Amino acid sequence: MENSKTNPMNVPMAIVVAGLLIAGAIFLRGSASSEQAKATVPGTGASASPELSAITLRPIDGTDYMRGNPDANIVFVEFSDAECPFCKRFHTTMKQVMNDYGKAGQVAWVYRQYPIVQLHSRAPKESEALLCAGELGGNAKFWDYTDRVFETTSSNDSLDPAELPKIAGEVGLDQKKFTACLSSGKYKARVDSEFNDGATAGVNGTPHSVLVLKSPISETAKTTLMRLFEPYRDNQGQLPVTFSTDGLRVGMNGALPYPLVKSTIDTLLK
Repeated sequence: MENSKTNPMNVPMAIVVAGLLIAGAIFLRGSASSEQAKATVPGTGASASPELSAITLRPIDGTDYMRGNPDANIVFVEFSDAECPFCKRFHTTMKQVMNDYGKAGQVAWVYRQYPIVQLHSRAPKESEALLCAGELGGNAKFWDYTDRVFETTSSNDSLDPAELPKIAGEVGLDQKKFTACLSSGKYKARVDSEFNDGATAGVNGTPHSVLVLKSPISETAKTTLMRLFEPYRDNQGQLPVTFSTDGLRVGMNGALPYPLVKSTIDTLLK
């Protein structure tokens, strides 16, 4: 269900129920933790051809919430689910990335919504809450609120919806205006749109990042990345990295550990 190009929030209930087991399997494959990713397939290696894809991505624009320099050499466009435990882990990883590379303007980070309703029924409304925070407080408060949600939730639908306005107050937003925004459902359409954009970009689990580059990746860099990602093949033998056919986007699947993300950035910046 997660790789459908139709938002699963619109899937009939019978299909949702039938798809729970399938969705769970896809999610775990697509959002592999560093522990899960240790499984490798004998006989595979970095000498294999890289997986190429269009990785069709809606262009980054003024409606996006971004941390860092808009003119950065690498922009991470992350598709995330606020109740996904792997997203919670990767959010910390990305904050470290921005601390190490964002200050120098080398890397920027865009956050887009990809709530997987089959697994986390509260996630779609939390996505709307993040966008309400952005409406009321701009880019800075969007990120403050998003950080606080990930700090507060224990994941897997553990965050009580009643906490959402309280978190708004904690980060300095007007709780009444926030509650009115969230109750209106005005951002449901945008959440649906960002989910569908993610599906078009090849997202089949969360977190999933598309690295947007200023210049095409070289064949040498592709080979290096394939070698770096080799130990993280899933149980089906798939590497958690793909390359767009024009070389300007790199897909990165899962809550990959910081050392691997750092090595990826260093390779692309050379």
